[in-house]
Amino acid sequence: MIVCGDDGLAHRLAAELRGVYGEQVTLVVPPSVRRVRQPVVGRARAASAALLDRFSAAVNRAGAGGAEPAANEQVVEAAEVTEAVLTEVGADRAAALALVYDDDETNIRAALTARRLNPRLRLVLRLYNRRLGQHIEELLDQTAAVASGTGPGTAGLDASTTVLSDADTAAPALAATALVGTSKVVQTEGLVLRAVERQPPRPGEVADPGLCTLALLSATSNDPAGADGSEGSGEQGPRLLPDEAAVASATGRGTVVLEQVSYSGPSLPTGRGGVPPFASLFSRRLRWSLAGLVGCVLALAVALMFVTGEHPLYATYVTLLDLFGINDPAFHESTGRQVLQLLSGLVGLLLLPVLLAAVLEALGTFRSASALRKPPRGLGGHVVLLGLGKIGTRVLTRLRELHIPVVCVESDPEARGMATARRLRVPVVLGDVTQEGVLEAAKIHRAHALLALTSADTTNLEAALYARSVRPDLRVVLRLYDDDFATAVYRTLRAAHPFALTRSRSVSHLAAPAFAGAMMGRQILGAIPVERRVLLFAEVEVGGHPQLEGRTVREAFRAGAWRVLALNTAAPGGRRGEGESPEEEGAPASGLVWDLPPTYVLGAGDRVVLAATRRGLAELLGRRRRERAGA
Repeated sequence: MIVCGDDGLAHRLAAELRGVYGEQVTLVVPPSVRRVRQPVVGRARAASAALLDRFSAAVNRAGAGGAEPAANEQVVEAAEVTEAVLTEVGADRAAALALVYDDDETNIRAALTARRLNPRLRLVLRLYNRRLGQHIEELLDQTAAVASGTGPGTAGLDASTTVLSDADTAAPALAATALVGTSKVVQTEGLVLRAVERQPPRPGEVADPGLCTLALLSATSNDPAGADGSEGSGEQGPRLLPDEAAVASATGRGTVVLEQVSYSGPSLPTGRGGVPPFASLFSRRLRWSLAGLVGCVLALAVALMFVTGEHPLYATYVTLLDLFGINDPAFHESTGRQVLQLLSGLVGLLLLPVLLAAVLEALGTFRSASALRKPPRGLGGHVVLLGLGKIGTRVLTRLRELHIPVVCVESDPEARGMATARRLRVPVVLGDVTQEGVLEAAKIHRAHALLALTSADTTNLEAALYARSVRPDLRVVLRLYDDDFATAVYRTLRAAHPFALTRSRSVSHLAAPAFAGAMMGRQILGAIPVERRVLLFAEVEVGGHPQLEGRTVREAFRAGAWRVLALNTAAPGGRRGEGESPEEEGAPASGLVWDLPPTYVLGAGDRVVLAATRRGLAELLGRRRRERAGA
């Protein structure tokens, strides 16, 4: 396996392939990565030493590990991934190549070169542009098929191209963590999986298992110093894919259940974002002024009708003429008529400034529709989002899909997500979050949650600590680079504020399992974090897997490793067993059948969607690979 990258995702992906799948890995990094990028946590400690004195020992342990490459890892330094570099690292003999540079153009250029060197090479690309990624994936797959002489769309071709985005993988988890009761959603290629955290049932209550129970939350959720599901938490940590006996015996633990498999939440508005609603064109005071003038005109028309005995429409017409000053003076009319004409002229004088104010307000509203909005007065219960980079932009879109009110804070007026914030009409506060008054402008004291998603660990930590000082019970989610550093921060914040929810998340930690699974040759549909562990959803061919082939759905289930969730009837060679297959009319339009009976026998031609742990998926793929090598 070859991994090429220039940030933390490359190192974590290489570690995932080594530690979980046991693969030989060649890591290609720029010359500065090993000397500068790798100790980023060390720099963060130096910058925030005053803030981290309480857990410096834990952070020092984090900085001491992982400095040298493992025995089954080779590190190659190269400024660019050229044809010569790919030849040197053995791309012509490799099984898979991951290109996870932060720049889309660099990844595309290297992928085209690698596909020319080895048409059968499995490629995994990290691209932020989703539409471009879909076209690149189709192009590279077609190139591989033509070069191999098998023709496009041949199922037997082992080479494949998978385009993933770390931002898309991590955004649902980050957004869900900040919201109470919001489901964790994985959506890709028409498939939607929805999982939700449920609190432990009260005495006498029976927990609703949903479609199935995916995980048991950690028993330390009420412990301020709990490990939040870290690898060292042991039996106290979360249990992924438990069996029925474990679920029944788990008292006092929350659960993560599969609640539904179709997205039912609201979508983004489809109307024109640049046109404000009519009611927002004029201020409330101006609307009342216009209403008052209309009332005066009607009153004058009614009075003129009674004074002169004219028809109501004629009386209204004469009143408007007097109002605009284009009627003849009432020299020889009655006194009442003359008084009404004078009053109509006075109302006409008041009408001119009101109409001018209305025009100016309407022009100002249209002019500011494309500008950044400020947080409205009285705003509360919203989410404060720090950082509008790649990750922050995806999280912002996810929150707006759920119609969650958001206020963004960004220091760079040219940031990637500023255009998205304007399009979605989301309030934005421009300023450095480390400066006093910026978070106050975002109404942090009335916010529901804080999402600190900037690329600097110290900035996120400082913003979280300051927000805690303003409101101790605020829900806080931190994006931190190093996993051990994030655990240390989490434990300290939980100990200092035991009644407030604090979560620390690493984007590379959330994204690496999906990239690693794709390198193993299976399409990873998504990943759902369970505290600090990850549950993968993958689509797997049953043929060649003795753990699945010829077994019933109940027999194929292995607690803590994998569980069959659905059958893809649209896959080539898909079949249905006699007497025990789901009804034809019950299958959804996508071809996925979720209500599989436990007695359904999995055949070699079936494709199934399963939930698996990282090690469980590694065991499935590794055993099949060893059997092929032995054959």
